Amino acid sequence: MTAAYLPSCLGVVQILDQLNGLESYAGPGHWNDPDMLEVGNKGLTDAEARAHFSMWCILAAPLIAGNDIRSMTPEIRGILTNKDLIAIDQDALGVQGHRVNKQGDLEVWSKQLSDGTRAVALLNRGNGDMEISVAWQEIGYPASLKASVRDLWSGKASENTEGKYSARVPGHSAVVVRIIPST
Repeated sequence: MTAAYLPSCLGVVQILDQLNGLESYAGPGHWNDPDMLEVGNKGLTDAEARAHFSMWCILAAPLIAGNDIRSMTPEIRGILTNKDLIAIDQDALGVQGHRVNKQGDLEVWSKQLSDGTRAVALLNRGNGDMEISVAWQEIGYPASLKASVRDLWSGKASENTEGKYSARVPGHSAVVVRIIPST
């Protein structure tokens, strides 16, 4: 099975697993397509919908809404129109993100961006809230780097973060941050 077509009978995390490792096949003019977004359809909580959208953006996937846009809630509209996440998906470098760490249900995904920054998704596949960390070395930065870290869902930022970043991630959810090296 190629990344160009994945049957819709697979769940979001199964599709995610199949696309990890295929990042070399994606780029400007040839994108891996994990199928349409299920955001706004029955069966996903808002937290799961944010995680789903987050991961498709990290994958540089085509963002094809699969819901009825005439009847979506304000929460779903907010997910599907998050400008910061869409910018990650549409970044000019065209790099597909990849998993850099997996410990049980906790994962760290990284995507290099055209301006030298990184988008990082902290994904919690488990049921309970968990702390997830990303070390700078995992995403190609030196441990001594100082950076600003901006949460792309909450908008909160932290300055002069050094060596790593950690966040509490609810079950079945994701936190996506942009890591901006200090100059």
